[in-house]
Amino acid sequence: MKRGELYRVAHPSAKDPKKYRVFAIVSRQIAIDSRFSTVIYAPIYSVHDGLSTQILVGTEEGLKHDSSIHCDELISLPKSALTQYIGMLPPAKMVELNQALHIALGLPDLS
Repeated sequence: MKRGELYRVAHPSAKDPKKYRVFAIVSRQIAIDSRFSTVIYAPIYSVHDGLSTQILVGTEEGLKHDSSIHCDELISLPKSALTQYIGMLPPAKMVELNQALHIALGLPDLS
C-alpha cells in the first residue's frame, strides 16, 4: 500500500449514495506503513468544478472515465477496506496532489 494508489471501496459511508467509491491514498508513507489501522484518503468523483483542490484523473490512472480527486473532502478509512486496487498516480499527478493538498489545508509556504 502506497501514497498515491487508487482503491475502489465498497460502501465507504452511510452518506455516500454509491455502492462503491474510488479513493486516492494521501497519507504520508510512514503513517501508511505504521501500526495504525486507518489512513487518509481523498474521494474521486466524476464531477470536476475546476477548483485548485481538484486533480483531473482518468483512464491513464486505471479509472473507467474522466474524474477528479477532491482534496477538500479528506476522510479516514480503515486500511482493511483497501481490497480493490485500481491504479497509481504518475509522478506528475503526485506533484499536483501535493499542491492541491497544500491549498486545501491552507498550509503556509515554508520558503
